[in-house]
Amino acid sequence: MVDVKALVTQAQNGNVQAFEQLVLLYQDRLYGLCHRLAGNHTDAQDLAQEAFVRAYRALGKFRQEADFGTYLHRIAVNLWLSYRKRNHNEFSLDDPVLTTEGELLRQVADNNQQPEQVLENAEFQLLVREALAVLPKEHRAVLVLREMESLSYEEIAATLGVAPGTVKSRLNRARNALKKTLRRMAAKKGFELPVTE
Repeated sequence: MVDVKALVTQAQNGNVQAFEQLVLLYQDRLYGLCHRLAGNHTDAQDLAQEAFVRAYRALGKFRQEADFGTYLHRIAVNLWLSYRKRNHNEFSLDDPVLTTEGELLRQVADNNQQPEQVLENAEFQLLVREALAVLPKEHRAVLVLREMESLSYEEIAATLGVAPGTVKSRLNRARNALKKTLRRMAAKKGFELPVTE
């Protein structure tokens, strides 16, 4: 088992290899969070890289009161919340392909599912991504951290720098907003979502 606190202390004392080990330990999880927030590979890579750079620069101020992963998550979420949309003339291989029939996700079908089920799942995943993209950033952040990253209320509170009660109320509002947005978007596309209350 890796002693993260020892690695952080070593990195704070100027040991670059210790920080490199921290990057290796957390890079996949941080990238996953960034991808869910940013919605595409290119921005997720940029966001994760900038989060590590900022963490390294501020490492001397990190008091190790929180988990290092929570510290990285907080930096990434704050960067993303303050991120100004830039002109996106590039495209990502993770983005859906636009066709005359609509959008298609670049995915390999699971051999255990029927083609209709694979298509329905892909359409629903695309609908959820589209709905998340139009939610306010505060709603999107709390949903991603709870539902996709499976963080506890306390971890989310530490990441966002708010009280756990605030996390619960934001999460409730975010879930309701997502449901409404999903229903509205599904209706525009001509299909109904099951009613869950």
